[in-house]
Amino acid sequence: MTATSGPELVDAGREFFARDALDLAPLLLGAVLEHDTDEGRVAVRLSEVEAYRGGDDPGSHAFRGKTPRNAVMFGEAGHLYAYFSYGMHVCLNIVAGHPGASAAVLLRGGTVVEGLELARLRRTGASDRDLARGPARLSLTLGVPLSATGADLLSPPFSVRVPVAPLPFESGPRTGVSGAGGGAAFPWRFWLVGESGVSPYRRHRLAAE
Repeated sequence: MTATSGPELVDAGREFFARDALDLAPLLLGAVLEHDTDEGRVAVRLSEVEAYRGGDDPGSHAFRGKTPRNAVMFGEAGHLYAYFSYGMHVCLNIVAGHPGASAAVLLRGGTVVEGLELARLRRTGASDRDLARGPARLSLTLGVPLSATGADLLSPPFSVRVPVAPLPFESGPRTGVSGAGGGAAFPWRFWLVGESGVSPYRRHRLAAE
């Protein structure tokens, strides 16, 4: 399997990410994110993402304003926003919009299309389907640490290639988000139908209807 499989791709430029997170999220489906390390390269084709906005999004880290943790979200589009989930899992986001917008797209799941052997070593015991199926698994498979937050995804050791044409997708409520932000009023999770890298939907017990 190589990164050339799937739809026709082109290198993403800064302007590609400088749009509303709701517009950017579905355009990232089918995109390939590559990460080079001393061990080698792993590339993942994205099949599931979630959009998060700023002060008008109760599910966003930026809902209550700028903090040291979320400061990257307020910066230039196309940069990586990484954070710890439950104090142990790294989750990866791509900053969207213009500086100050505090928007980002969470990378929820995908399929390894390059560096399969290295990915298997990083996720010992996982099936190939599950290597990057879920945000924590995706970051582990790519070998991206929390310290990479703020990195420019348009520069080494990263690269992003995106589909020439948008792919068919479905949308629904975001996974595991409590309160209003996890309800039907925010159908900001997008996925490719039939893709093995899409994670199971899990509604938060405190999510709004």
